[in-house]
Amino acid sequence: MKKHPSQSDAPRESGDTLRHAILAALESGPLTALDLSAEVHIPEKEVVDHLEHLRRTITAQGRRLIVTPSECKKCGFVFDKRERLSRPGKCPVCRGESISAPRYSVPRS
Repeated sequence: MKKHPSQSDAPRESGDTLRHAILAALESGPLTALDLSAEVHIPEKEVVDHLEHLRRTITAQGRRLIVTPSECKKCGFVFDKRERLSRPGKCPVCRGESISAPRYSVPRS
């Protein structure tokens, strides 16, 4: 049975975990999940899972994950009340699928 690596062999700083790398990238400014996936060399879907864990971790430290919500490019509907960190599939108003990706950031403490 083949063993599939869960992470890329991309070089990281010594002692730096994947979530530490994501947190460092988020501290540099607002990024989408796609931007983060390119930064830390993991699939976009995995980034959203890591963001959920990071949100809990940094909240316990007295910090917060700031999410700039997605917006429908067709009608302008803003997904303000959405709790999930992933990109929505369709707009509830116009049913359009052209939706901007949410942006995530963590202010430096």
